[in-house]
Amino acid sequence: MTHTQLRPPTMADVARLAGVSHQTVSRVLGDHPNVREQTRVRVLRAIEEMGYRRNSSARALVTRRTRTLGVVASDTTLYGPASTLFALEEAARAEGYLVSTVSLRRLTVEELSEALDHLGQGGVEGVVAIAPQRSAVEALAELRHPFPVVVVGSGPGVDIPSVSVDQQLGARLATAHLLAAGHRTVWHLAGPEDWQEAADRAAGWRSTLEAEGVEPPMLLRGDWSPLSGYRAGQELAGWVGRGLTAVFVANDQMALGVLRALREAGVRTPQDVAVVGFDDIPESEFFAPPLTTVRQDFEAVGKQGIALLLDLIEGRPPAASRIAIEPQLVVRASTFPYTAQSERVPL
Repeated sequence: MTHTQLRPPTMADVARLAGVSHQTVSRVLGDHPNVREQTRVRVLRAIEEMGYRRNSSARALVTRRTRTLGVVASDTTLYGPASTLFALEEAARAEGYLVSTVSLRRLTVEELSEALDHLGQGGVEGVVAIAPQRSAVEALAELRHPFPVVVVGSGPGVDIPSVSVDQQLGARLATAHLLAAGHRTVWHLAGPEDWQEAADRAAGWRSTLEAEGVEPPMLLRGDWSPLSGYRAGQELAGWVGRGLTAVFVANDQMALGVLRALREAGVRTPQDVAVVGFDDIPESEFFAPPLTTVRQDFEAVGKQGIALLLDLIEGRPPAASRIAIEPQLVVRASTFPYTAQSERVPL
């Protein structure tokens, strides 16, 4: 094996094989117009034959561009943050950027500051922060950084450029669907208090009931897990027969726990109690019964988040600095048919 085979091929190796100068290879790689077509073809053939890959560090020294973006995230074991992270990475790659990710246990001022410093030392050109908690957005607002920052999953009312799904609209769709099915009221199992998404979903639920002149019943709260949904479901089962016929659950995992608790209590879904979730996780259509839920377009969040960040990096005025993406209600067997409609509509 030769020395050349023991190391990655260099630009000089390509030039030698193609019979041109180092500068000509550089011009071809830079798509310079002052290169004869025959020469360009010869250089490209040599690049392919040798498997040459341009040195990104050397290119960054010349262009002062690393084509690397940073992502700061937490709670990536949960479906929403994990799906958002994947969508961001996919969108960045589609634009020709690498992604450097820092996962944190808590999005505090101190940990966020260290994460941004770490990414800055790595030469990122901008950062997307997956920050669904209100405390995380407040912490980000306190920090100063030498590159643009975009927040995703933060909801409305933030002073940082942001992209999020319209959580209040999703909750309104879920609640209105249950009211339209004939339920006199809708109960709600909310997510953790510090999560902006949980607050927005609860606000959408409440405003929809109040707009119909319905006093919102007692709000229950979980931690996004099936176990917390199960425990809440046990409590909800005690209200069956006392006005509870429909539940809007703030995510599908908690809805899974609710469904099991109701089933164990002898409560039928949807005949006795209809259930709606949120997220449309891949398993939701295989729940027993298949779950009506609100689908979030995480792919759109990723694309819009990266597009907004690149606008800021390039100094282009973005079309909007706060982007809200509409969710979609997916109706399945957990809410239809509702037999109590016969009380209102004579057959």
